Amino acid sequence: MTVNDIHSVQQVATESWHHTYKGIIPLDVQNNFLRAAYSTDMLKKRMEESELWVALVETKVVGFANFTPVNEKWESELLAIYLLPEYQRKGIGTALFEKGSRHVKKVIVHVERENQNGMSFYRTQGFSVTDEFDEDFDGHLLQTVQMTLQIK
Repeated sequence: MTVNDIHSVQQVATESWHHTYKGIIPLDVQNNFLRAAYSTDMLKKRMEESELWVALVETKVVGFANFTPVNEKWESELLAIYLLPEYQRKGIGTALFEKGSRHVKKVIVHVERENQNGMSFYRTQGFSVTDEFDEDFDGHLLQTVQMTLQIK
């Protein structure tokens, strides 16, 4: 990802969040989160402190993935992976995931239990559930599932 991709990543985040979490997370809670987590300043900080990959179709950003830096145990956390709805189920998410996880032995991800597309994607990649807990998300209760993938 480059600074020139920031606006496109913000658009992907907004559209995919609204599509994914419709009926799961209230719209005002989604928008509060998106404003904070995907502000220009926050994306610049993420670019400096983590791995951010974008997926392009021709010259259009259609998705992105954000991984924490690999730690001393060769582990990383997948912080976000989102695609525009019309580009899902085309192998793009898998390609993003493989790019970001190519140098790790273990990947951890947190997903909302009702996010069936996300849960299905992670299971397809080989993740298994390792924990479940309730989480206060800006005053809205989420049922968070931690999933883990052992790669090597």
